[in-house]
Amino acid sequence: MSSGGGSGTRLGLPRSVVVLGAVSFLNDAASEMITPLLPLFLTMTLGAGPVVVGLIEGVAEATASLLKLVSGRLADRGIPPKRLLLGGYGISNAARPLIGLAFGWTWVLALRFFDRVGKGIRTSPRDAVIAAASGDDRRGHAFGFHRAMDNAGAVVGPLLAFALLGLQVPLGHVFLASVVPGLLVIGLLVFGLRGHETTLAPAAATPPPSLHWRDLDSRLKGLLLAAGGLALAAVPEVFLVLWAQSRGLHVVWVPLIWAAASLVKSLLSWPAGALSDRVGRVPVVLTGWTLRVILLVLLAHAGEQTGVIWALFLGYAGALALTEGAERALIGDHAPARLKGTAFGLYHLLTGALALPGAVLFGAVWQGFGEMAAFHLAAVLTGIAALGMLSVLRRG
Repeated sequence: MSSGGGSGTRLGLPRSVVVLGAVSFLNDAASEMITPLLPLFLTMTLGAGPVVVGLIEGVAEATASLLKLVSGRLADRGIPPKRLLLGGYGISNAARPLIGLAFGWTWVLALRFFDRVGKGIRTSPRDAVIAAASGDDRRGHAFGFHRAMDNAGAVVGPLLAFALLGLQVPLGHVFLASVVPGLLVIGLLVFGLRGHETTLAPAAATPPPSLHWRDLDSRLKGLLLAAGGLALAAVPEVFLVLWAQSRGLHVVWVPLIWAAASLVKSLLSWPAGALSDRVGRVPVVLTGWTLRVILLVLLAHAGEQTGVIWALFLGYAGALALTEGAERALIGDHAPARLKGTAFGLYHLLTGALALPGAVLFGAVWQGFGEMAAFHLAAVLTGIAALGMLSVLRRG
């Protein structure tokens, strides 16, 4: 196990991985106080339509993806990852609560842009630190733990929002309250994460190799392109909120169902990541992708029974969780030691950039042809992209 990760813990993970997991827990608690309510805030309070919802989410993810490549390269070139983490989390937790003061969807777009700028600055260095700190035989375990903590925070955030809404707190004030866990994020980074624990690779006299797509390993390039295809086909989870509402779910229950979905992810992502260390990445990701296609078809034809709404919402979350750790571990498996930050930057660049047209396309098909057509299209595109990645994984 890399020395960059610091001493081990009772969880069998480097201390840096555990601290970054705690940071993600708190940050997602702050973020997910807002995210499940955002499409309702846009449509019910600000009068926006599905296309605007897709545009805002797509622009947000595309913005983050562009900066994830830049931040990954900066980390590989010697910029201390802890500085990038502090900057990224700081920007997000300053901008995000201000959405509660927005009086038009363009203001929401601007604040989501800055929120995702912060995400772009922090994500690739963080993933590179996790990949470098964990050994090859524990990488799925490490990423699975991190995703579990991230999703556990996404359980707490909606529950806090649900409690505040139950106390008749206005929607905008719920957004403003997210500043509290956000401040805890910064405190933990400053006082809990040691700079030497985020070292990505032994010091080198020369900078990392120049970034040329043609020079990357062919299998790594195939994985990156296939992951981008899956991102294009992915259904933004904010649309699942609109789907549930269209089936009769009351707004006050939205944070609760979102929290339950995050709990499912938290419970599955860690063991699924660890399982990929033992049985291989392919069986784990193939199972998750197949379930995703099946559930998208079921979502298109679901009725309005409360039990069905909850089952499909939680089932889709579980399908996503099965592949989260294994997909990132795959990138770590094939990324050169001196280019881990860059490899994760490319991964997030492609997945985030293609999320923009994917989100806008899904919203446009929903608005023009109905939600059934949108979910059917997503199922077909997911199947095609999954087959593409499977063909890459089976090569060599």
